Amino acid sequence: MPNAADIMSDNTLPLPSITVANATAALAQGVAALRAGQTVFDLRNVQTVDSAAVSVMLAWQRAAREAGVTLELRNLPPMLRSLTQLYGVCALVSPSLAECGEAGGQATATPHHHHHH
Repeated sequence: MPNAADIMSDNTLPLPSITVANATAALAQGVAALRAGQTVFDLRNVQTVDSAAVSVMLAWQRAAREAGVTLELRNLPPMLRSLTQLYGVCALVSPSLAECGEAGGQATATPHHHHHH
């Protein structure tokens, strides 16, 4: 049955929003995807988020750990990234996300091309 795999082959979660209103459904959807063997969640379709999204993502990671797999969250919308940084859980939510490293060390990691001598 190759078709079933093709549908989710791009790893995009069909979630237009992760908010208090649909947090339970979003969580269930992510856990179902994990159980189906999906270990990369592409969140590019998520247009609307609030603080509940952070809880949902942490719960997904917990479910992944319990299943013994590594969950990778990709293409978080900017609003969602700033929420994870605000709560200090960026590295927890997605350890592989480059943005996480930059969030803490902006003072030290100044780009060098600003120095025009």
